[in-house]
Amino acid sequence: MAEDNKDVTQILVRHQKGDGKALGELFPIVYDELRRIAAGYMKRESDGHTLQATALVNEAYFRLVDQRAVQWQNRAHFFGVAAQIMRRILCDHARARRADKRGSGAAKLSLEDLSDMGKDEGIAQDPDLVELDDALKRLHDINPRQAQVVEMRFFGGLSVEEAAEALGASPATVKRDWTFAKAWLLKELTRGGEPG
Repeated sequence: MAEDNKDVTQILVRHQKGDGKALGELFPIVYDELRRIAAGYMKRESDGHTLQATALVNEAYFRLVDQRAVQWQNRAHFFGVAAQIMRRILCDHARARRADKRGSGAAKLSLEDLSDMGKDEGIAQDPDLVELDDALKRLHDINPRQAQVVEMRFFGGLSVEEAAEALGASPATVKRDWTFAKAWLLKELTRGGEPG
């Protein structure tokens, strides 16, 4: 794992410096992890979803390597950005489906993944991906780092330590952010995202 971390970081730096061979070396190293992140996203999607995990990985990878403004710091940073891009792809897909179906068939997510505070807690229904995305945008307006922690932990499957490394924060800070963000999102999603 430590060798992979070093390899990914070195390859990302080479890619940024214009090494055309770097991308060919990167994909085999990161593919399994990207596939795991995509599978995590897809298990939260409704049955019959038209986007497959492989397509999500491929689309995310091409968007990742096309990032010119990003100064890649390390492996954790790469996968944090990957989680964010996958979330955007799925949200765009969900919004398009919602528009096509006028709201029916929206992807549902389980709040159990966001909270260990007990079951349902007065929740009428699980939020869909678009509702969660909207809530994350509101959280980003209040505290961008906490929104990033949710993206990295919930969507990207990064550990507290990996998220801390990617954000340049301490693990204790990431744990606090994670705890606050889960509680805030639970509150937002149980009241339907009404401004408050």
